[in-house]
Amino acid sequence: MTTSEISAPRLSDAEHRVQLRRAVVAGTVGTIIEAYDFLLYVQVAPLVFAKLYFPSSDPLVGTLQAFGIYAVGFVSRPVGAALFGHYGDRIGRKVTLIATLLLTGLSTFAVGFVPSYASIGIWGAVILTIVRFIQGMGIGGEWGGATLIAMEWAKTNAHRGFITSWPQWGGPAGLFLANLMVLLFSWISGDQFLDWGWRVPFWLSIVMVGIGLYIRLGILETPTFTRIVEERRIERTPVLEVLRQQPKLVALTALARTGQQGPFYIFAAFIFTYGTTVLHSSRNLLLAAVMAATMLSAVTTPLAGHISDRIGRKRMYLIGVATIGVFSFVYFALLNTAIPAVIFAAVILSFIPHDMAYGPQAALIAECFPARLRYSGSSLGFHFASIIAGGPAPLIATALLAWTGSGYSIALYILISAAISIAATIPLPDYTNRDISEEPAYGFVPVASAVPVEVSPDG
Repeated sequence: MTTSEISAPRLSDAEHRVQLRRAVVAGTVGTIIEAYDFLLYVQVAPLVFAKLYFPSSDPLVGTLQAFGIYAVGFVSRPVGAALFGHYGDRIGRKVTLIATLLLTGLSTFAVGFVPSYASIGIWGAVILTIVRFIQGMGIGGEWGGATLIAMEWAKTNAHRGFITSWPQWGGPAGLFLANLMVLLFSWISGDQFLDWGWRVPFWLSIVMVGIGLYIRLGILETPTFTRIVEERRIERTPVLEVLRQQPKLVALTALARTGQQGPFYIFAAFIFTYGTTVLHSSRNLLLAAVMAATMLSAVTTPLAGHISDRIGRKRMYLIGVATIGVFSFVYFALLNTAIPAVIFAAVILSFIPHDMAYGPQAALIAECFPARLRYSGSSLGFHFASIIAGGPAPLIATALLAWTGSGYSIALYILISAAISIAATIPLPDYTNRDISEEPAYGFVPVASAVPVEVSPDG
C-alpha cells in the first residue's frame, strides 16, 4: 500500500455519521470477539486445564500452573502492541485490525485441538503455552486499533469518552459469551465436559472471526490517519519514537491501569477458584453471576464514558479506581457469608466500580498521544499493564489465599493496586473535549524522524 492509495473521502455529514456508526460497531464487535477468545481460557483454566494438563499436581498447585500459562498471554501482549502499533501507525488502523482479528481468532480455534497430558504428556502444556503466547500478541494489537477506529471517526470532541467506551464494553460482553458457552456446553456434555465439552467453545470462535472480518472489511480508514498520510507525516519507527519522546506517558498510562486491570481478573476469573475451593459454591452459580454482571456492564461502561465527557476523563477514572480499592473489602465480606444469593450479588456489584474506571479509560489513554504515534503509544501503555497487573493478578491472589487463607489479604492487594493507579493517573494530562486532531499542545514537538515516506505492505 502506498500513500497514493489512501485518499481522504469527501463525505457529507450523513455519510460521516454512517461511517462513525460502522466504526463503533466494528470496534465493539471486534473487541467482543477478541475478549471472548482471550477470556474463554480464563474460564476454562481453573475448571479444566489444571486437571487435563497438570494431573499429578495438587489441585491448588495445578490451578497455579494453569494460571501460569494464562499469564503467558499477558506477557506477549506488549510484544503484539509493539508489532501492531508499528503497522497501525504506518499502514493504517483498518488493515492492522483485520490482522489482529485473524491472529487471535485462529490461535483460539487451535486451543480446542491441543491434546491433553494423557495423550502426549507435558507437550500438551507446551503447545498450549505457545498458542497462548500467539493469542496474546493478537490481543496486544487489537485494543489500540479498536479504540482509534472509533475515536478517530468522531466529528465532535464532546463525545469521545462515550464513543470509545463501546469498544471497552466489548471486554465484558466477550466475557459474557465465554461464560455462556462454558455454561451451555457444560450442560450439554455433562460428565463428558472434561473429554470434549470444553473444546467446542474454542472451535466456535472461528464463526465469530468470520462475522468480525465481514464487518471490518466494510469500514473506511479513519480521517485522522488519512490526513497523516496526505501530509506525509508517517513515522519510520513509531514505537521507538514514542518510547524515546514520551516514555513517561507510556509508563504512567501502564501504571494507571494497575488498579483496574488486576482487580478485574480477580472479580472475573479468580472468583471461580475462590468460590469453588473456599466457599464451596456451585460453578454454575458463579458462571451465572458473572454473566449477569457483564449484562449490567452494557449500561455502566458507556454510562461512565458519557459521564467522563461531562465531569472530565481523569476525575471519572480516579473516582472509579478509588471505589474499586474500597469496595474490595466489602466484596470479600459479602462472599464470605457463603450465602448463594449474597455471593451472586457480590459478583454483580464488583463490576460497577470496575466499569466506572474502565468506561473512560480508552479515551484517557488514547488522548495522551499525538495522532501519528497514537496506535503505538496507547497500545504500549495499555498493554505494559498486562505484565504488572492483569497477568500476575490471579497468580498473586491464589498465592495470597494459600499463604494466609483469607480473602482480605487479596482485598489489601487490590487496595494497593488502586493506590498505584491513583498516583500514576494524577500526573496524566486530561484532554476531555479538547481537539486532539493535530499535534497536542503539551510539549510534543514534531521531530526530524517524521519524514515523508511511501508506506509499503511490509511497513
